Amino acid sequence: MTTMDLVRQERSIFIKSKARENGFDFCGISAAEFLEEEAPRLENWLNRNHHGAMGYMANHFDKRLDPRKLVDGAKSVISVLLNYYPDEKLPEGENDLKISKYAYGKDYHFVLKEKLSALVAAIQEETGDIHARVFVDSAPVMDKVWAAKSGLGWVGKHSNLLNRDMGSFFFIGEIICDLDLEYDGAIKDYCGTCTRCMDACPTDAITEPYVVDGSKCISYFTIELKDAIPKEVEGKFNNWIFGCDICQDVCPWNRFSKPHETPEFSLPPDLAGFTRNDWEEITEEVFREVFRKSPLKRTKYEGLKRNVQFVLPSK
Repeated sequence: MTTMDLVRQERSIFIKSKARENGFDFCGISAAEFLEEEAPRLENWLNRNHHGAMGYMANHFDKRLDPRKLVDGAKSVISVLLNYYPDEKLPEGENDLKISKYAYGKDYHFVLKEKLSALVAAIQEETGDIHARVFVDSAPVMDKVWAAKSGLGWVGKHSNLLNRDMGSFFFIGEIICDLDLEYDGAIKDYCGTCTRCMDACPTDAITEPYVVDGSKCISYFTIELKDAIPKEVEGKFNNWIFGCDICQDVCPWNRFSKPHETPEFSLPPDLAGFTRNDWEEITEEVFREVFRKSPLKRTKYEGLKRNVQFVLPSK
C-alpha cells in the first residue's frame, strides 16, 4: 500500500466515523464520475414523460449525470442515510386519512443539511481546506444512484433504495468534494422474484420492475401536482392525503426497520392527536401552526384541502 493509499483509507475511516457521530446510520463513498449507465435510463424515463408536471426533472440533464459539473474538481461523492422510521405512528386504518411517515416531524431538508454541514466542518478540520457542497434533494443529484454506488443498498423495484439492515425508510444526503478517498463498491440486488410493491400500487405507477411512472404516483398527485387531480384516479388513493407509503409498507425488507433516533423526526403532540375530522375541518390557522416546520408546508393549505376533498366519499 502506497502512502497515498494509506491517506485515502485513513480519511475515509475518519469520515465514516464522524458521520456516525453526527447521527447518520450509514455512510459510503464513491468516485465522482459520469454516470454512464444512468444516462440512457434517465433519457428514456424523461422521453416517456414519467416526470409529468415535474418540469425541473428535465433540467440540467448533464449535471444530473456528472457531479464534477456541480463541484469543480470533484473527486468523491460521500453518501449518507438517516433513518426516519417512526416509533409512534399515526393511525392507518381503512377510514383514517394518512400522510407519509417521512412527513411526521421537522422538514428533513433542514435536518440533513445541518448534519451534513457539521460533517463537512469536521472533515475540513481534519484534512485542511476542501472544496465541498452538501446536497439534500435540492439540486440535480441522483441520490439513490450514488448511495447504491457507495454500497449503502440497492435500488429496488419500487425505485427506492433498500438496505439489508434497515429497509427503505431513510433520507439520503450527499457531500460532493475534491478529496481523494477510498471508494466502496456496489452490492447485489436482493429483490429476487418479489413483486409485492408492484402488485400493491393502487395507481399502477410501477409500470415494470425498477421503473416508476412518477406522473401516476400518489405522492406526485398529492405533493407535486398543483392542478386538479385527474378524475381517473378517483377512489384509488386509499385515503393518502400527503405522500404514500404503500410500496414501502409491503416490502419484506422493511421488517428490519427500526425506530429512528433523531428527535426532530418525532411526531409532534399537536399532530399525534389528529383525527379524520381534524383533517377534514382543518383551518388555515391550524395548518400554519401545526405544520410550520413540516414537509406538509410544501403542498400549502389549499393543496392539502384539495387532497382531503379528493379522497372523501362523494356526497
